[in-house]
Amino acid sequence: MLTTEQLAAQIPYCLAGTDFEGLGEKYEGKVRDNYSKDGRRIIIVTDRLSAFDHVITQIPFKGQVLNQMAKFWFEETKDIMANHVIEFPDPNVVTAKLCKALPVEMVVRGYLTGVTSTSVWYHYEKGVRDFCGNKLSDGMVKNQKFEKPIITPSTKAEHGGHDESVSREQILERGVLSAEQFDLMAAKAMQLYLRGVEICAKQGIILVDTKYEFGVDENGEIMLIDEIHTPDSSRFWFANEYEARLRAGEEQKKIDKEYLREWLAERGFIGEGEIPKVPDDIRVETARRYIEAYEMITGQTFVAEVGDVHERLKKNLSKYF
Repeated sequence: MLTTEQLAAQIPYCLAGTDFEGLGEKYEGKVRDNYSKDGRRIIIVTDRLSAFDHVITQIPFKGQVLNQMAKFWFEETKDIMANHVIEFPDPNVVTAKLCKALPVEMVVRGYLTGVTSTSVWYHYEKGVRDFCGNKLSDGMVKNQKFEKPIITPSTKAEHGGHDESVSREQILERGVLSAEQFDLMAAKAMQLYLRGVEICAKQGIILVDTKYEFGVDENGEIMLIDEIHTPDSSRFWFANEYEARLRAGEEQKKIDKEYLREWLAERGFIGEGEIPKVPDDIRVETARRYIEAYEMITGQTFVAEVGDVHERLKKNLSKYF
């Protein structure tokens, strides 16, 4: 684990964004800068942190953590579903097949939890018992495990918009996916989630919920794109404390970006109004938690050096210019 001093020293070098001429047509997502050219997409994972559908700040080494964790999981799940990976030319970069993203994310949830307006707990508390086509039992408590995991699809908002939780029927009515596409994506998402649960359990971690994004390649094949089982797309809890905290009605011990979400919510920001300025000590603690998540879940040591990420990117991506 990197020291607090090393994490703080990296703050001036946080990768807020890129603008590389010659890499291809650029599309900027909330966290990733994408460059498309010659049938491939170069995806640079920045240190931007997104919460409540807004870019909040930059977190030291966050881009590298996400990219390296996605690399681990793409390798661990490629037998379940083909993914877009070609190579990883830099700790913050994946070179991928150029796919057309499908406009629905598959969200798989194993527990009744969450803090945002799209979370199942938010709606359950308000009396909702049919969430995205899933019938929910009365009398459940926050953070309780579902009898079996549920799928709650979400439409992918345009940049700056809000995602919307929807049912299979709504998706088919809107014509955004065919029934065949939806059912394949849902089945694969459940398989991927169960594989994640299995691997995390060996490390003493609960994979609470997660989301998967899919795209279509030039041959019409649906494949896994974006990222998988990272702290940005997933929620993780410590297994050894789960039951005691549930019985006591306490919040679970987390290793995900809920830490910064909750810091924002405590200051009255849940997506509307002015974004609070995040102090450096909160940014460093968030970075520590991202790295802790990587090391605990993968069982590998996170290796990184304090320094200019942008200059390293230019060097490692030179063959693509």
